Amino acid sequence: MKRIGVLLSVALLGLCLMGCGANNEEDNSLTVGMECAYAPFNWLSNEASDTSVALENGGYCDGYDVMIAQRIADGLGKELVVRQIGWDALIPSLQNGDIDMIIAGMTADEDREEVADFTTPYFESADMVMIVNKGSEEATYTDIQDFSGKKVVGQSGTNYDTVIDQIEGVEHMTPRDNYAEMVVALQNGDVDGITAELAVAEGVVSANSDLTYITFEEGHGFDIDTSVSIALKEGSRDTETFKEVQSILDAISLEEREEMMALATANQPASE
Repeated sequence: MKRIGVLLSVALLGLCLMGCGANNEEDNSLTVGMECAYAPFNWLSNEASDTSVALENGGYCDGYDVMIAQRIADGLGKELVVRQIGWDALIPSLQNGDIDMIIAGMTADEDREEVADFTTPYFESADMVMIVNKGSEEATYTDIQDFSGKKVVGQSGTNYDTVIDQIEGVEHMTPRDNYAEMVVALQNGDVDGITAELAVAEGVVSANSDLTYITFEEGHGFDIDTSVSIALKEGSRDTETFKEVQSILDAISLEEREEMMALATANQPASE
């Protein structure tokens, strides 16, 4: 019996050591969720670059969000793991522990603040714009109310969809999952405009010569927060991890952020 007990103890010790090793590996990684479909913030690529991170199921994710995520991981002394997750599944994935944080061009609005803890913004876009067909009537508009009676679409689950209702009499189209779908709808004449933040619009237009984007006169545009923040699990604000992440983020100067966005804008794919 004593020998059996010793063998059992050794076996349990071995399992413990194996388990501890796995936990240490997990603890040494930072898993960040993003769409990998929202250039220049994040996009999917078949080729590696100096700023990309390999995905678990093949391919690479690249972009401004990946650069920010890498800075956070480096500051924490952890290995960055990027997990490609659809927009609507990002917060549920954070809540159930599949990812450690969301860095995906997400704005900390009131509803999201109820289910996640957000850092201060890591990027603040210029005013919101509208992507339209080049040479169209819509390309001459200077007021969002000019789109009254027009078909306008935004991305599902984002402020860029809900804000459309600020246009009186607009035909608010069913939101699409991503910008690739919205671009096709615009090019096919199914919609007259796509809401977007400036950095995204610039990428879409550079990849599609038949499209352009319009800005609006002061006081005649959308009333919307275009800043984006890092989301961590609800209830984590007072933890050391949250404070470390915020501290690392604070150490990235505005100049560095602008340089990273310029690099991401220059390197984003030619087509979505």
